[in-house]
Amino acid sequence: MEKLKQILPPVALIATVLAAWWIIVVQSESVIFPTPLQVLAGTMELVDDGTLWTHIGNSLFRVGCGFLVAVMVAVPMGLWMGRIDGVFRTFNPIFQILRPISPIAWIPLSILWFGVGNVSPIFLIFIASVFPLIVQTAAGVHTIERRYLDAAENFGVSRAMLFRRVVMPAVLPEVVTGMRITLGVAWLVVVAAEMIAPRSGLGYLIIDSRNAGNRYDLVIAGMIIIGLIGLLLDGAMRLLEGLNSVRWRYGR
Repeated sequence: MEKLKQILPPVALIATVLAAWWIIVVQSESVIFPTPLQVLAGTMELVDDGTLWTHIGNSLFRVGCGFLVAVMVAVPMGLWMGRIDGVFRTFNPIFQILRPISPIAWIPLSILWFGVGNVSPIFLIFIASVFPLIVQTAAGVHTIERRYLDAAENFGVSRAMLFRRVVMPAVLPEVVTGMRITLGVAWLVVVAAEMIAPRSGLGYLIIDSRNAGNRYDLVIAGMIIIGLIGLLLDGAMRLLEGLNSVRWRYGR
């Protein structure tokens, strides 16, 4: 009964949105914008010919590669910046300058450097992910209460053990939160990233459906699928946040 109470409100809201969508399209007698049934029919068309799973797989592969490389670069860099003030003062200004630049602005350079292929969208997703995660990780290190570091040093704890037993457990919640936010950003830019992809991916599906024949049913289908996958990815990261080793922290 409790689960039903939790599920019922979002289901009712979705049903209301679908009903309003249907009524508005029918009442406006639009010949371009599709109804929910037409979007569903377009989605089943993609399922039947197998292209939907190819597009989803390629998008997840590119986002996964770009995001994982960003994590491998950003977490060590953020830890380094957080622990050493001189490193933070040196690198923080350039990262704060690069962080607000839209990944779309990097498209011409990515084509120049990597050509039209998988590497270019992976690079754009990396760019969208790495700078926010660096800043979040460094901020997590800065939130560690000084008394815990002082206590460990008073007991003669080595730097390696201090990092492993105090810094990493304390900063882990901030890192995981940063990964959750960053993964959402990475998935957000998939359409822009796949504008230069080799004819595959959900972003390419949306652009191609619009350009090839005004297939707005497939455009909307692609948008909804991106949203649903984004919801699943966020849910997976929320499960990671719920682990005991992540929930526990030293900092405030």
